[in-house]
Amino acid sequence: MKHFLVFLMLCAFGPVQAQTDHSPCRDVTYLTNSYTVCTVDMTTDQIGLFLYNDDGTPYGQFASLDRMLLDQGKKLGFAMNAGMYHEDRAPVGHYIEDGKELQRVIPNAGPGNFGLLPNGVLCIRQNRADVFETLRYLDEKPNCVHATQSGPMLVIDGALHPRFLPDSDSHYIRNGVGTSADGKTAAFVISNVSVTFHAFASFFRDYLKLPQALYFDGNISRLYAPNLNRSDFGFTTLGPIIGVVTDK
Repeated sequence: MKHFLVFLMLCAFGPVQAQTDHSPCRDVTYLTNSYTVCTVDMTTDQIGLFLYNDDGTPYGQFASLDRMLLDQGKKLGFAMNAGMYHEDRAPVGHYIEDGKELQRVIPNAGPGNFGLLPNGVLCIRQNRADVFETLRYLDEKPNCVHATQSGPMLVIDGALHPRFLPDSDSHYIRNGVGTSADGKTAAFVISNVSVTFHAFASFFRDYLKLPQALYFDGNISRLYAPNLNRSDFGFTTLGPIIGVVTDK
């Protein structure tokens, strides 16, 4: 399993704008660490996963996806990378886009963070989003319109992943997603400084008060947030991207 990780440069373009109650993304400082949180109201917002364009090549960058949407009279409200991928940008784990399954569920342990069980699946259905632990997902078989599997789980039924250590020496820029118990709210988070798994998971549980949360990736993590004048850039192209779509 490879992420094709080469040198990565993250850039935020322009000054941060004043935020309003209607802005999807906001900056938060918690226990001295800075995070950006993009909150989705699943009862009103349109959110989806995106991997391949019409010619079968990966979008790879936020700008490519946004250009496609602009041609359809729409635009990205925000977006981030959404799960681990192989060198050819194919998803490592389960992946459904617009009801079409491109990769089956991978239930077994394996190398790397993805195989640090328990891992999980973000499932998007009509008017709700839920993070499921993978074995629970297989047991309940939810009918997802979009789904992406990644790992490890960050928060499982209100508890941190048992392998996370407060004094770990593994620090990265990390991103992930948490969902509310009623499925009406999804919070997409990226750390703006290098953090441990324990610190990142604690932000979902203790600050955002979300009972389930899933890790997307680290080191390559990027965010597109127009309301913050932010468009992170990296030399590597991305695999799956998740984003909110709005009218132009």
